[in-house]
Amino acid sequence: MADYVTRGSLARPRPFEDSRVAAYVRRLDWLLLGAVAALVGYGLWVVAGVTRDDVVGNEGYFVTRQGFSVALGCVALVAATAIDPAVYRRHKRVVFGLMIFLLLVVIVLGTEVRGSQRWLDLGFYRFQPSEFSKLLLVLFLAAFLADRGKRVAETRTVAAAVGFAAIPTALVFLQPDIGTALVYGAALAAVLFFAGARWTHLAVLAAIGAFVITFVLWLGPAAGIQILKPYQTARLTAFANPENDPGGAGYNVDQSITAVGAGGLQGRGVAHATQTNLDYLPEHATDFIFASLAEQRGFVGASILLLLYLLVIWRAIKIVAVARDAFAATAAGAIAFVLLFQIFVNIGMTIGLAPVTGIPLPFVSFGGSAMVANLAAIGVLQAIAVRRR
Repeated sequence: MADYVTRGSLARPRPFEDSRVAAYVRRLDWLLLGAVAALVGYGLWVVAGVTRDDVVGNEGYFVTRQGFSVALGCVALVAATAIDPAVYRRHKRVVFGLMIFLLLVVIVLGTEVRGSQRWLDLGFYRFQPSEFSKLLLVLFLAAFLADRGKRVAETRTVAAAVGFAAIPTALVFLQPDIGTALVYGAALAAVLFFAGARWTHLAVLAAIGAFVITFVLWLGPAAGIQILKPYQTARLTAFANPENDPGGAGYNVDQSITAVGAGGLQGRGVAHATQTNLDYLPEHATDFIFASLAEQRGFVGASILLLLYLLVIWRAIKIVAVARDAFAATAAGAIAFVLLFQIFVNIGMTIGLAPVTGIPLPFVSFGGSAMVANLAAIGVLQAIAVRRR
């Protein structure tokens, strides 16, 4: 009888364990999860409509592959939620080393596509380390500054953070990938802001950044120092005067603005979206997917997407307020800002308010690495929410 009772007690879950699981599930930010699920589902629907005619005889080619990336991303989200954020803080050197290792491997073994060497071809999957490095950089910098405590206000601490961030930024710049380099810069600024750096330091960094951009685009070339490739310079400067080269550097932006305006209030629908279906709009599944959405679904469809983004960012900011320590709050705030920065730049470049930099639209643009990395970032936010004060 005693043996039976012992075996039965082992077979049945204990009340204490049940209560821990229930508390864990209850503390999840379900509104954030629901918003992200709706956003991902909406993105799959957009990709299905935008790419319907891209592969003859296989309308679901792109959306099927995007669905596979969503499945991988859900696994990453669950795994990231289960990991205590303190693990990243304790092992920040491992996080930084992994990030640099991945970016160096791309330089050595990466696959070149359209003049950029950004991907690692694993056979069944093409992997872009720079997308995952966005999250790794945020976690490392947040841990680095949190461990400095009040010394974050010191100039040498800020300088050290800038130096660490400059390494991965330079590596992705060499790929070349200007868009991701800009995202790394935004991540650095966000981490410094949420960690409590002085406004004077932030202002100095902003001035230095403005000078670097001016030198790269104008002062350097005028002095015979060509840092960017000609097509990159043309893309970055075309947004200011796209009419100067409407058939060249200004073509993408011009066609994108046309597509957005053609959508009107309710859109042309999938079948009548000529800008997208007839390939007048380049990269309509990746860089300019928002323009294709606006053409097919109009102002209403675009507004739904923006409202979903607003809900996700709002919940991320709420998590900042309840984070249990400085590291968690800084990481959550930087993740929210990096997502917002990518949304703003991508949509801005489709309507001529930002230069074309190749930054994908989070959770919507076709691309496996970005989808998995963004869902993993949501998992980190959930891990912070579950272990809140």
